[in-house]
Amino acid sequence: MSRRSMREEIVNAAVEQFHSRGFNAAGVKDITDGAGVPKGSFYNHFASKEALAVVALERYGETRRLAELLDASVDPLLRLRQHFEFLRDENTARDYARGCLIGGFGTEMADHSDIIREAVRVSLEHWAQALAVPIAQAQESGRITAAAEARTLARFILNAWEGTLISARSEHADDSYEIFFDTVFGTLLT
Repeated sequence: MSRRSMREEIVNAAVEQFHSRGFNAAGVKDITDGAGVPKGSFYNHFASKEALAVVALERYGETRRLAELLDASVDPLLRLRQHFEFLRDENTARDYARGCLIGGFGTEMADHSDIIREAVRVSLEHWAQALAVPIAQAQESGRITAAAEARTLARFILNAWEGTLISARSEHADDSYEIFFDTVFGTLLT
């Protein structure tokens, strides 16, 4: 069996380091040590740690199961709920220790790096677009009100989710998740 490329090893290690430690606390040496590659090889693949962070955000985004939000064979509200249940379960399985890499970079780096701020903006926009699909489908079928545009509701729900993650990490408890699910699925999307 062949070994994955050094670049892929670096990206995977970066996602892990950035997600568990944050951008500033994860050094290039930490990342290359995690990848099991020489530190000098980093600069053969990436111009900077910021450039790697953009790729890490893209890779992380690929693990958010956004394609499942587009699966028209599943009820739209069930799809939406299952999406957030997956994310909740992922975070509680880590004992509330990580939250969301996109949100983490947004709070840590948005004021300090135009490159990362733009990557966060694009990541959030892509996520909101995917969330808007089942919301629009539920509106079209009359299952939920169309008083607000699906895109607006999607952005609001995504913003509420990111806040929920911060609260859950701070409290180390499920209370924030319960409030999110009760409010979004019991009030907002009815």
